[in-house]
Amino acid sequence: AHLCCGSAGTYSVLNPTISYQLRDRKLGNLATTFGDQAPEQIVSANIGCISHLQSGTETPVRHWIEVLDEALQK
Repeated sequence: AHLCCGSAGTYSVLNPTISYQLRDRKLGNLATTFGDQAPEQIVSANIGCISHLQSGTETPVRHWIEVLDEALQK
């Protein structure tokens, strides 16, 4: 679960097959981590990871600043 999502710089463009395998493994680990309780959202600090992960899931993938901003608005 701690490994790269597969979108390091141009890596996802130059090595798309491996990149998507890494993305799918990351998303798979997130799914098993929460068991029956699927996460409502996935949070990351990296814009590349956010875009890459979002392309493989229906679960919203957001930057942590968005989550913090939303929490401070309440």
